[in-house]
Amino acid sequence: MKAPANRRVVVVGYEVSTSLGHGFARTWARAKAGESGIGWLTRFDAGAYPVKSVGEIPDFDPLAYDFLTERDVYFWNARFIPLTMALCHDVAKGVGLVIDGKNAHRVGALIGSAINGADSYEQNLEGLRNGGPLKVSPFCLPNICANMPAGKASILLGFTGPVMAPATACATANHCIAEAAKIIQRGDADVMFAGGAELPLLPAILYGFGNMRALACDAEGDRSATNPALASRPYSGDRRGFVLAEGAGVLLLASLEYALEHELPVKAEILGQAMNSDAWHYTNPREETITACVRGAIEDAGIAVDEVGYVNGHGTSTRIGDKTEVACLRNVFGKRLPQIPVSSNKSQFGHSLAASAALEAAATVQGLVEGVILPTLNLQIDPEFEGLDFVPDAARRVDVDIAMSNSFGFGGPNCCIVFGKWRG
Repeated sequence: MKAPANRRVVVVGYEVSTSLGHGFARTWARAKAGESGIGWLTRFDAGAYPVKSVGEIPDFDPLAYDFLTERDVYFWNARFIPLTMALCHDVAKGVGLVIDGKNAHRVGALIGSAINGADSYEQNLEGLRNGGPLKVSPFCLPNICANMPAGKASILLGFTGPVMAPATACATANHCIAEAAKIIQRGDADVMFAGGAELPLLPAILYGFGNMRALACDAEGDRSATNPALASRPYSGDRRGFVLAEGAGVLLLASLEYALEHELPVKAEILGQAMNSDAWHYTNPREETITACVRGAIEDAGIAVDEVGYVNGHGTSTRIGDKTEVACLRNVFGKRLPQIPVSSNKSQFGHSLAASAALEAAATVQGLVEGVILPTLNLQIDPEFEGLDFVPDAARRVDVDIAMSNSFGFGGPNCCIVFGKWRG
């Protein structure tokens, strides 16, 4: 195999769709204002089931895009497909990326999902039950293929480089970003779309997580019982579980030389990354391996531990998850941890499973660009975490040079990425 090119990799753009709105500009404006996108479930009637606080994308209309017709939306009814196509289209257009016969083979995509086209599969099962085999769409299989969102985006935009769909539960998008960066770094592509898409608000998914006791429960007497925006409360003493949310995010990465040559807007540099697995438990995180992953990303970046100025935490709002993450950060940063802001975007967006890390990476990079750290909403700090800075209640103006974004998933996959502020 040829020797790696060892090129520098930068972030040149990003687009997201979250419970705060479709499009990064809308999401970012509302997030900076300290708003929550979490509300009551409307996608289906959950009856008396005690979990109704969710994050729903409020305003994505696939028919607003001229490349999507009513026929497309009917046949491609796994919603993560048109949503991913829209985000890839928007980020490419937004930065002025031209894809043509000269560079198409040097552009690729790594975009993953945890549940893939489960919404389409559910509709086909209903058709089968009610109408028999001929009511199963010939598009059933393509709709549930994990690689189809990235594949359809490549068809739309005309790029022919590597297209893959890694799936590592809630660490998926970070793995996609990290691996896409490696593809560029070693010289196998110049530009990569990277991220995740998730539309998990389906009965079986909600009830499954709820019965696992992983979700915030809107129980009588809880502070979220009458206000769903209070349900996601990472690092709080009364945290009760995460809030399931729709979301999708795509980062556009490029080699530094390509970005400068083609006048793409450089937002930040990917300085380092690390990934490993817990080999421990299918849902419970492992302190030793997550600590090693955080340390590994810092070492890969070639920086000192003291240079990290902000951590975008995984911060799901589960009892064991938040406790383990804080223990790992203490292991790595020691006595300096109280001076490092740590916040969780899931307090505003909810938890979008495979897409969450892409939303958080975009927020982290934009924070570096603007000198802003998004807050952790609803914080009533756990006494075990007293003295730590979780950026309570409101966004904070602070100029940070280096930030880390952490992501961990069911089954034990961990992935941490270090971003550096771009100063030209």
